[in-house]
Amino acid sequence: MSKPQVSPALQSMESLSCEVQHPVDLDSLRHLHGQLLSVEKSQRMAEFFSLLGDPNRLRILSALALQELCVCDLAAAVKMSESAVSHQLRSLRTMRLVGYRKQGRNVFYRLKDSHVFNLYREVAEHLDETDD
Repeated sequence: MSKPQVSPALQSMESLSCEVQHPVDLDSLRHLHGQLLSVEKSQRMAEFFSLLGDPNRLRILSALALQELCVCDLAAAVKMSESAVSHQLRSLRTMRLVGYRKQGRNVFYRLKDSHVFNLYREVAEHLDETDD
């Protein structure tokens, strides 16, 4: 019977250990455990960030961070077809990143709220930072 193979990642984790033995602070761990994300919320956040992993969606958000736009203007701004933009907007609306308003027969899209704008702005600023 052959020995089961262990992945390199697991091997490196097995080699990690505290050099200095110290008592476990159970109160601190209980406090930490109470503040960790729940499995459900971490799953929802992963889906949220996964949605933002598409460059076309980010370009749409960048345009909507500047102003409210209809699908045809948004498509022209990001150089995509109207149907492709509509498809992306549907996904963004499902995750409550964009909202819309109707004016007659026209529909205008905007970022849903200040949380979405702040998230967009913070990530953009973070990426513009220089390494120290």
